[in-house]
Amino acid sequence: MSIDRATWAFVARRLITLVVTLFVASVLIYGSFALAPGDPATLLVGGSKPNPETLAAIRAEYHLDDPVWVQYGHWLHGFVTGDLGRSMVYRSDVTALLGARVVNSLFLVAYAGALIVLAGVGLGLLAALSRRSVDRAVTVGTSVAMASPTFVTAILLIWLFATQVSWLPVFGSGTGFLGRLEHLTLPAIALALSYLAYVARVSRTAVRAELASEHVDTATARGLPRRTIVRRHVLRNAAAPILTVSGIMLAGLFAGTAIAEQAFGVNGLGSLLVDSAAKQDMAVVMAISMFLVTAFVVVNTVVDVVTAALDPRIAPGGRS
Repeated sequence: MSIDRATWAFVARRLITLVVTLFVASVLIYGSFALAPGDPATLLVGGSKPNPETLAAIRAEYHLDDPVWVQYGHWLHGFVTGDLGRSMVYRSDVTALLGARVVNSLFLVAYAGALIVLAGVGLGLLAALSRRSVDRAVTVGTSVAMASPTFVTAILLIWLFATQVSWLPVFGSGTGFLGRLEHLTLPAIALALSYLAYVARVSRTAVRAELASEHVDTATARGLPRRTIVRRHVLRNAAAPILTVSGIMLAGLFAGTAIAEQAFGVNGLGSLLVDSAAKQDMAVVMAISMFLVTAFVVVNTVVDVVTAALDPRIAPGGRS
């Protein structure tokens, strides 16, 4: 697979957009903290009223006596270099706090992402290529799934597996690969279900559009087997919109982890974000917010680049 100049230019523009987006996001995140009512030093200790010596130490650590743009520069430098400050609520470095939980969140996102891609695309292909009755069944099922919020799905799964059957644990994160796989199955299903349904609907529509196209009719008239037509002329052309939507769904998972982790007691970044926001532990809130935005933007950029590499017509200026 060769990549032409237009695609390389598209990749360069997407990387520049990524950097600009992260910069704007960092300004907004720190700006919301700086513009919050009250003393920033008091916010950093969770809204409590420590003694003057502690407040003075916090003001010195976070450079709160400097101009706002200097404070922002110190915070951004710390984020880039891995020095995220100290949580006054958990009495721990924010970097260490996030490091202990990020594995669980990444495992959960990867697990849910695998379900979205495999089950979502699989159901979409099944609906598009099967008889009308199967298509209707998949359409009804995905419609119900799309209308089910994550917290509702979580409640139903907890009720089913906590009171009716005991096949899977409904609380905790587990340890090791198999332990996490067992404990995070239900959170991954709750997190992925609505996204999975949307990917299935988009996959069905994309495949159906290709099946109705002229080049498929031509291939059929030439006597090519249906399996060959689907593989060479349908799936290849339908891959771009499916990949794009799947990528957006995967990126959105990072924002949705908070609900699933909180519902199932998963020791991850999402549950930490909820706890920290409730306790006004702003150093942790800002760090997690920036991490989630970074993950979302990076995943979106990777998907755009991969899609453009697979189909250069998508890149602006690419061949038509």
